[in-house]
Amino acid sequence: MSKTTSNAVVALGANLNLSGLGPKVTLRNAITALADRGVVIRAESRFFETPCFPPGAGPDYVNAALLIETDLSPEQLLEVLHEVERKFGRERVQRWGMRTLDLDLVAYEDQVLPDPATFDRWLTLPADAQRQEAPEQLILPHPRLQDRAFVLVPMVDVAPDWNHPVLGQTVLQMLEALPAEDIAAVTPL
Repeated sequence: MSKTTSNAVVALGANLNLSGLGPKVTLRNAITALADRGVVIRAESRFFETPCFPPGAGPDYVNAALLIETDLSPEQLLEVLHEVERKFGRERVQRWGMRTLDLDLVAYEDQVLPDPATFDRWLTLPADAQRQEAPEQLILPHPRLQDRAFVLVPMVDVAPDWNHPVLGQTVLQMLEALPAEDIAAVTPL
């Protein structure tokens, strides 16, 4: 009996050099490392340059997105992502800090995890609280997905028609709802 596979979207980002190599090289190597761990890459976005967030907090980022196929559960996949981050020097010491590699599981099919009420709490969390609090469990879809051009612009390349299971909008619709200056700040490399 074969295992069931699911599609998921992973957002990639980096803004620090690793062993003298720039973020583009790190992202390319991280994609290879994911494939080496059995993650099937179905589509890969272009690479984009994005201003550091919050503004002035460090060098600009290189961002991308992957559409993947996996037989891992969301939690197992997250552990693989964290393992690859560690391999590339990621240390989780500061929320929204500079990093050698960031791999975010932003969507897994149409799953809402851990439950609709918990998702809603994180979706509606005020901006100042977002800087202070980090969830203790996996929240899917990523609760800030619809607010971030640096995720949505690359995601359009790999899953433009993915429909947010809570907001009822496609990636393209969420992107079109963002301010034009946010979208324009995400530029292809």
